[in-house]
Amino acid sequence: MELKISDSVRYLGVDDRQLDLFENQYPVLGGVSYNSYLILDEKVALMDTVDVRATAAWEEKLAAALGGRKPDYLILSHLEPDHAGSLGRLLELYPEVVLVGNAKTFAMLPQFFDVDLKDRALTVKEGDTLELGSHTLTFYMAPMVHWPEVMVTYESSENILFSADGFGKFGALETEEPWEEEARRYYFNIVGKYGAPVQGLLKKAAGLDIQTICPLHGPVLRENLAHYIGLYDTWSSYRPEEKGVLIACASIYGNTWKAVEELAEMLREGGEEKVDLCDLSHEDVSYAVAKAFRYDRLIVAASSYDGGVFPCMQEFLLHLQSKMYQNRTVGMVENGSWGPTAARAMKALLEPMKNITFLEPVVTIRSTLNEESRSALRQLADACVRG
Repeated sequence: MELKISDSVRYLGVDDRQLDLFENQYPVLGGVSYNSYLILDEKVALMDTVDVRATAAWEEKLAAALGGRKPDYLILSHLEPDHAGSLGRLLELYPEVVLVGNAKTFAMLPQFFDVDLKDRALTVKEGDTLELGSHTLTFYMAPMVHWPEVMVTYESSENILFSADGFGKFGALETEEPWEEEARRYYFNIVGKYGAPVQGLLKKAAGLDIQTICPLHGPVLRENLAHYIGLYDTWSSYRPEEKGVLIACASIYGNTWKAVEELAEMLREGGEEKVDLCDLSHEDVSYAVAKAFRYDRLIVAASSYDGGVFPCMQEFLLHLQSKMYQNRTVGMVENGSWGPTAARAMKALLEPMKNITFLEPVVTIRSTLNEESRSALRQLADACVRG
């Protein structure tokens, strides 16, 4: 995709529409972009490479943008293979390029590439600068956003933040969709565990005059940056993004699903404007995780299974646990024909999470809804609306 950032800063990214699973686990129906950038000045700096899947297309773009010149520096923001995967090919093409990274970068680099770093590595630390001519790069360390060697780069003449995986999203650049949905899913599933490091990076960014954000995935951000930065502050603080209820359901034969459909209607009748139902047996867990973090309340409804809880619900709650789900209100609905066990199993997974408020009552369904369990469902809906 052709994208002009400025006369001196070129976009060299490549859309991958063939990839079906990002990191071999997250569905990307709209593909993904691998972003790389080039700064043309007295010295030429290349900002990251791309996944090896896209090397050929990237190499062609790079040669055209260079116009016969050679890159003086390669800035290594992040060594994950979707960003550093074409490093080997770059060194074949331009063996004199200097690699710029931090101490952790060069400690980790030999794990991926057999590269002689003598006279080729420029090690930078927090606040160091690199003069290219009229452009000056300043480096800020961002460990655990979301790998330990990550750093971001600020270019001061054009007020550009090269943000590594920060502010990235799923979806090829040619995919027409709102930024928030796939950026939220990307954030909570990729970076979500590391809210405190993201908060630290946002504090550093607050002291910079940023006019453009260039991430390693997704679109370049230029307008309404306060909106994107504000969302990152909310997400990394584990605060709900908005008032609403996600009902996550794990149903075997459909009876638990029929119950949560009634529950959703009870919530709407009670004045709840945002009620989102998620069928965990059919919706990928990464979407459910993103929705759970979006809203301030969650109701989990599941069938009992093998003395515990239906596996897709267990998987969902384990994902929430690993991504540091917290600061939410949670209600529970269990179904069991002869020995209901789902609520106990779900609570055991939820209790280690920080600042979780449990709604009462816990609703128990015996196979199908009856007058007693429907009444309990109504009580849960009322408690959820109040809570």
